[in-house]
Amino acid sequence: MGESVAEATITSWLKEVGETIEADEAVLEIATDKVDSEVPSEVEGVLVEKLFDVDDVVQVGQTIAVIETEGGSSASASQPEPAKTEIVSEIPAVAEVEKTVVAAQETATSIVSSGDRFYSPLVKNIAKKEGITQSELDAMPGTGKDGRVTKNDILAYLGNRGQQTTVTSSAVDKSQSTQEPEKPKTAPVVASGDDEIIEMTRMGKLIAHHMVESVQTSAHVQSFIEADVTNIWNWRNKVKKEFAQREGENLTFTPIFMEAVARALRDYPMMNISVQGDTIIKKKHINLGMAAALPDGNLIVPVIKDADQLNLVGMTKKVNDLAGRARQNQLKPDDIQGGTYTVTNVGTFGSIMGTPIINQPQVGILALGAIRKVPAVVETPEGDFIGIRYRMFMSHSYDHRVVNGALGGQFVKAVKDYLEAWDPNREI
Repeated sequence: MGESVAEATITSWLKEVGETIEADEAVLEIATDKVDSEVPSEVEGVLVEKLFDVDDVVQVGQTIAVIETEGGSSASASQPEPAKTEIVSEIPAVAEVEKTVVAAQETATSIVSSGDRFYSPLVKNIAKKEGITQSELDAMPGTGKDGRVTKNDILAYLGNRGQQTTVTSSAVDKSQSTQEPEKPKTAPVVASGDDEIIEMTRMGKLIAHHMVESVQTSAHVQSFIEADVTNIWNWRNKVKKEFAQREGENLTFTPIFMEAVARALRDYPMMNISVQGDTIIKKKHINLGMAAALPDGNLIVPVIKDADQLNLVGMTKKVNDLAGRARQNQLKPDDIQGGTYTVTNVGTFGSIMGTPIINQPQVGILALGAIRKVPAVVETPEGDFIGIRYRMFMSHSYDHRVVNGALGGQFVKAVKDYLEAWDPNREI
């Protein structure tokens, strides 16, 4: 599941008890924050027990099913050798699992699932430890399946709660001062008989929640800059055919831009950070998120790990691999985890610029506009003249809580400088 993934929700069982399973055949489907994945069997045998139902939240490392495999040769016809049982996933000893479950139940007795709100033992444990009340938990927005509260939801709530201040007044009754202010009610949208009602997908709900949460968390501000990419345009046209024949990959503009962003992040490491409460976490690795549109209209952000360590060939192969698997819904949970900065290409759809929303918990995101052929002033030692150039706008959104205008502007200027300094004779 990847180091940063702690839990997943079972969305469907593909096999029933008693059915035969081939090695590497999918047994069930699971969902994490953004990726749906199949869980394949590592062995061949018969499914004898399912330990969880659909919609159950399972922690990484827990046993989810038992498969009976074929036993060894029989000692005699009347006393066959017992069949061997294989566990689908690696887990701690049974005694440790039972001990953990009992401990979780004992420490979370004050929090109960109510109505449509189911809380996993892990969430209950955190709530108990941090003093979160039942009413707080019931009101907490969840990003899990069907609005379920996940570990990340409760941790984000704790981080935001620590920053909130309580306003009190001696003229206000004590019992009233502890009440939360009533949220303004949103007028309901009335649909007429001719309107079509479309239920949001699970991923659509997650994206909507993530975007609103980001705007409420970060103080968004933007810087815009225009870059002359004529040298890159001409160079790519010159080498792309040879590159495709040699590497078996199409050379797009995306890996070229990603290389420039990675170099700029190395120059300005305070753009490669996250905020946690009143502290700043400076990331050691430069992991670039690459926003990709899916066929169903949703958005996903696969991550290029250690992007600054890749040459252009390696960057191209990584970009093409992630983009291809994103379109085919074949990304794994770890493919979208650990990003430290995100790039989105709004120019793919013809937009010349945009104001993207920061991908939490990052502090910046760069939007690349469409490349346009325009008349522009060209400066030369012999003087200025008007020439036809390929130019593009870049829009940099950053978190003004920790990134001031100077740093935000210097960073995007560094990206521009790297692009404009492109060597038209570069070997690849």
